[in-house]
Amino acid sequence: MTSRTPRDSRLRLVRPRRQPLAPAAPRRAARPAPRPPEGTPPPAELARTAREGLAAAVRVARWADATLSPGNHTAAGDGKGTLADATARRAADDLGLSVEQVRADWDTARLAGLVEVHGDSARPGWRLRAWDRDDTAVLRGWVALFDAWSLVHPAPDALEPAAVAEVVEAVPQLLSFLQLMAGPVAAAQLLDLLDQRVVELRTERCEIPFGPQPEPTPPEDTPLRPLLDWSLHGLASVGALTYTDGQATLTPLGSWAVWVKLEQICVAAQSPAGNIEVSAEDMLRGCARLRPNAARAEYRAWLAARDVGTAVIELIEAARGEDALLRGLAFEALRVVGGPAEPEVRRAADEPGLRPYALLWLAEAEGADPEDVHTVLTREEATWLWVDTAAAVADHGEAPLLVRHLESAVQPTVPALIAEVRAVGHPRTVQVLVALAAAHPDPALAKAVRRAAFQVHTGGA
Repeated sequence: MTSRTPRDSRLRLVRPRRQPLAPAAPRRAARPAPRPPEGTPPPAELARTAREGLAAAVRVARWADATLSPGNHTAAGDGKGTLADATARRAADDLGLSVEQVRADWDTARLAGLVEVHGDSARPGWRLRAWDRDDTAVLRGWVALFDAWSLVHPAPDALEPAAVAEVVEAVPQLLSFLQLMAGPVAAAQLLDLLDQRVVELRTERCEIPFGPQPEPTPPEDTPLRPLLDWSLHGLASVGALTYTDGQATLTPLGSWAVWVKLEQICVAAQSPAGNIEVSAEDMLRGCARLRPNAARAEYRAWLAARDVGTAVIELIEAARGEDALLRGLAFEALRVVGGPAEPEVRRAADEPGLRPYALLWLAEAEGADPEDVHTVLTREEATWLWVDTAAAVADHGEAPLLVRHLESAVQPTVPALIAEVRAVGHPRTVQVLVALAAAHPDPALAKAVRRAAFQVHTGGA
């Protein structure tokens, strides 16, 4: 037995002298939980209404889930998710519907996230899986449909496309006014408001070119009343309002959705640490020293100011970087995103560097017990994650934290840990072992870890 032979030391928690891990961040006044407008039904009742409105779309989505095999060419190869003719006819026969109704229900299911289309194939969306048990998933699905009202109820060809785009952009202000009035509003009053908003939009876009210009010719005005009628009928088709006898009234579900949108704007405007306008990577760096609750508030503010799809892609791109701390924080931010991030996270699970994080995220999203969630990882994946986390601690933490990190390893002994750490081939293996050797108070164990780091660095056995 020589001094070069590492001891078969059991992993243990070494208790160093107590040191402050980081200066205590100043406490911020907690923002009170926002309350929806008085009279808004509870979430369970809103979800029940949403389920009723989307029942036909759910029926078609479940038919496709039960009848068609995985990878079946459900959608036509147009890249838009249009239902293939043969599939539409088969669904119409099985469900006792017309082909046109099947196509309409399929499009609704697609817009609500009940089905996800990839090229010329489709699969059940996460919301369909959670439809009967998760009210939040149902409400998010309905809000997605609410946001796409102009696709559910396309504008007639006779309407000028540029004018249609202006009205779609002006509709949020009309909805805010309807919520403020909390009752029926005459179409004539909404028409005046729409006219004012369209004029504002045109003024904001007005650009005066440099140099002499010919006399401008005033644009031909498009009557707004047909556009207003189209938009109100479109919002009524998704259940956001009722429009009868020349008066529009928000439904309880529509009023709640408008409140949600306004609250998102308020959250984005009250970012605790002021990271709204920066990139995902810079935002995550700004959250590194925040407490978990404060960091989640910052994630929510950053997400509220962006399209969710773009935000998810940007977070995953930040996770691909070299900083292991940002990798962990990126997936914490993706937990705040929730279900809409699932497709991109599933794709990230195919990348070795992101796979352990993605698998844990997916297991939690599917309702796994937090204490057992690590069982979804193989031994190699768990070891890779241990090294990645150790790299984050080595770069941004203190020595005692790195020593404590030994306790979380799945291997029972230090030699076993060293052997498996070397086998997984993490790019930061050498730096992690060197940092651990420098931090550990046991001289013999530190020597063994340092020797392993040297062997990895030189390619030795």
